[in-house]
Parts: sequence; C-alpha cells; structure tokens
Amino acid sequence: MRSILIAFLMAGVVLSVISSCAAVPTRPLAPGEVKLLSIDVRGGGSVKEYIPFVANISFEANGKPEIKRACFTGVGKKPYCFDAMYVTFGRPSSFQVQLPGISNGSYSVECYAEYIRDGQTQKTNAIAAQIFVAAR
Repeated sequence: MRSILIAFLMAGVVLSVISSCAAVPTRPLAPGEVKLLSIDVRGGGSVKEYIPFVANISFEANGKPEIKRACFTGVGKKPYCFDAMYVTFGRPSSFQVQLPGISNGSYSVECYAEYIRDGQTQKTNAIAAQIFVAAR
C-alpha cells in the first residue's frame, strides 16, 4: 500500500514538473516596462535567523526605467517593501534589496517591484521564491 502511494505521489510530481516547463507565449515588453525574472538570496537561499540578508532580483526591461523598491508578501499578508539598491542594466538586469533578519523556518514569498514609467509608479509581475532561515 505504501509503495502504491509513493508511486502515485511521484507521478504527480513528475506531471507537475512537466506542466510547469511548458512553453508560455510571451509578448514583447512595452517601452519602459519591467518584468521580474528571478530572486537569488545570498547564501544559496539559506540565511541565519535574525541576521539581515541581501536578495538579488533579476529582471528584463525595455529601456532603463527607474526601479524604486521591491515588495514581498506571504500568503494573505500585507506587502513589506524595501528600497532598490545597485540597479544594473544588462542581460539580465538586476538590483538588490536588503531584507531584515527573520526567525528560523521556511518562507514562501511573492515579490513584485515598483518602478517609474511615463511619470507614474507601476508594478511588475509577481514572482515566487522560497527562503530558508536556519537557526544560528
């Protein structure tokens, strides 16, 4: 019985991975538009509890818009926003945010950025990340 359950769960994982890799058509970015690509937490996604840490956020942009800040939310929680630092443009472009130390555990978060486009503050797409915080 246990082996059947494990086989069933593994099949679900494989199907989930395959479906998440399916090609999704993308449209070209509009002038001044920003699209977030990924989040990389220094230390390989694992940080020590209550010690501030840096997140590097990769994005693509049409032009060189002004990136203001990145906002992080957990499920059903209000966003916490942090000023963007060290914005660089290239392939891909990136910026950093300094995040405060948090208690140990595993956190699923979504992140979006705010930027200036045509004199107005705009929001990017949201991307997900898993942050692992280890006890000191």
